[in-house]
Amino acid sequence: MDGLQTFLDKIGGIIWGPPLLILLVGTGIFLTARLAFIQVRLLPYSLKQVFSKNHDKKADGDISQFQALMTAMAATVGVGNIVGVATAVVMGGPGAVFWMWLAGFFGMATKYGEAILAVKYRVKDSQGQMAGGPMYYLEHGLKQKWLGVLFALFGAIAAFGIGNGTQAKAVADVMKLTFDVPHWATGLGLLIFGALVILGGIKSIGRVTAFFVPIMALFYFIAGAIVVILNFDLVPAAFGLIFSDAFSGQALAGGAIGTVIRFGVARGLFSNEAGLGSAPIAAAAAKTDMPGRQALISMTQVFFDTLIICSITGLTIVMSGQWKDTTISGGDLTAAAFGTFLGGAGPIIVAIGLIFFASSTILGWSYYGEKCFQYLVPNQKFVILYRVAFVLFIFVGATATLDILWSFADVMNGLMAIPNLIGLLGLSGVIIYETKRFQAKMKEEEAAKKEAKRAA
Repeated sequence: MDGLQTFLDKIGGIIWGPPLLILLVGTGIFLTARLAFIQVRLLPYSLKQVFSKNHDKKADGDISQFQALMTAMAATVGVGNIVGVATAVVMGGPGAVFWMWLAGFFGMATKYGEAILAVKYRVKDSQGQMAGGPMYYLEHGLKQKWLGVLFALFGAIAAFGIGNGTQAKAVADVMKLTFDVPHWATGLGLLIFGALVILGGIKSIGRVTAFFVPIMALFYFIAGAIVVILNFDLVPAAFGLIFSDAFSGQALAGGAIGTVIRFGVARGLFSNEAGLGSAPIAAAAAKTDMPGRQALISMTQVFFDTLIICSITGLTIVMSGQWKDTTISGGDLTAAAFGTFLGGAGPIIVAIGLIFFASSTILGWSYYGEKCFQYLVPNQKFVILYRVAFVLFIFVGATATLDILWSFADVMNGLMAIPNLIGLLGLSGVIIYETKRFQAKMKEEEAAKKEAKRAA
């Protein structure tokens, strides 16, 4: 077993090494250039669309545009926002936060492209529900079904580890450490919660995440904002350290992918999942009249996840100076950082945030895994069995330590990105065409609004 564990860890290290990270960021840079910095030009419009109820009532789809965004947010805002950011700072230094921001900035263009293709090539399944994502645009757009099969296989397996077991284990550990709740009790509670939501399908998941995710994100953001506001005198020095360390000798060592850059980019992408191909599966379920509209809404997911929530964690850690203590890392480091400014309430706030974030990730990834499995095995009876197996595994993840499974799932998660990135690059022309088509629609809508005002 130890030999297999070592082998999987080595494979995971290779897959998540510099070549894949460069490809992930490079795809974002390529799409940013081709889309003329759409994440800057249309971000205000995108944020407005997030909370708009227009255009989605009569359109095809299973859930609203907002619910689709919240489902994707539920899957991405997880342990990585608290533990992953802390790990990046410990391993790469404060400068890793800058490279995390940069990866997030270009990742917004990647996420936009994924969502356009997901809606463009989505289909209705035997139950009359929308099915879409990389497997469908690889098959119907790129005409490479074998790549779609590979993506779906990797995604269906990865869901049990990255989106289920590791998240349940994180919740169980923090509940035991902070509130002395036994692992089995937490596992049972999560299983019941998961069963009530997940077994109801995407409409149930969409309703719960639309209510749940904004609350949890706002809770963590307010706590971080309080820290920043009450200690604003430390902010300039923290930003100065982040930027100076980002371009230090250590950051630039080893050519284009030094230690600081590697950990900043890797943890940023691990958190927002831009390029992995997971989020477009949720985007495909949205009620939307045009691919471009949902793509702009999906793009804000990276903005909220990395540029806001991860920034709260990173900035608090750097401001506290706790990152210098080599004896603490991961979630303990984030808890110590918040505790520096908020006393005993700090670790409790981080614990509650981690519980919310990890629990929501289980919901989002249950849908991702199911849709990947459905692509491979269309029979609805087997799809229901997959859904039930996913729910039952929540208890297993919370109560057992199965490092081999987690390592294997991590490998699968990395492998998901490769066919997805091939699809994004190969179908970049389609992304540009749909963008131009929607921008023309935007101009028509603006002209209609002005005409209506004049007529009134």
